[in-house]
Amino acid sequence: MLKVLLWDVDGTLLNFLESEKVGIRRGFAHLGLGECTDEMLADYSAINRRYWERLERGELTKPEVLEGRFREFFTRYGISTDCVAAFNRGYQLDLGETICFQEGAMEVLQELAPHFRQYAVTNGTKIAQSKKLEKSGLNKILDGAFISEDLGAEKPSLAFFEAIWKTIGRFEPEEIMIIGDSLTSDMRGGHQAGIRTCWYCPSGAAAPGDLRIDYTVQSLREIPEIVFSINQKSELF
Repeated sequence: MLKVLLWDVDGTLLNFLESEKVGIRRGFAHLGLGECTDEMLADYSAINRRYWERLERGELTKPEVLEGRFREFFTRYGISTDCVAAFNRGYQLDLGETICFQEGAMEVLQELAPHFRQYAVTNGTKIAQSKKLEKSGLNKILDGAFISEDLGAEKPSLAFFEAIWKTIGRFEPEEIMIIGDSLTSDMRGGHQAGIRTCWYCPSGAAAPGDLRIDYTVQSLREIPEIVFSINQKSELF
């Protein structure tokens, strides 16, 4: 029977791409870097995703990701990299200012709250994520949040999940499900931790064959039916 739901934040509960656009453009405006076009934003997003995937594979540290992505992005467009550190500091603050929920996210959390313990699990920076959780109201509906900087480990490492178990207590693997949009952090992390996994994939892309993904949804509104069905079946046995 399911008892605990672990929710990824960026790209799952919150529309990260929208807050990313606002944060980058605010940074350009604050530092007088000129216009940041849609094409530039798309390039940055791809660079950013690649850096975070390298972090998840253990190839980079968090500080190397945070500044390295902007250094590569600025170099590509002929922007001086002298302002990278200042740009990143401002960007972290701006990320927490723009809250855009994925469709149905808050309604689903509210529906599930009486029946499950729910926690946020995120690799995002503490300064940005703490602000998002408070400003969005997620800190009021969730039972807690686990930020990698506090845990000293990143998803998908087993150490990340072991740190969570130390706080919430031990549950059987079938009693916990992680829900997230990232194959490399959420699904691989759940796979390695041996817990249930639910891949949030709005595009409807095919799941890879090298990970155990128990459920795939294109809308968060599909999740209540899945989790309640799991528990109804458990009660029959």
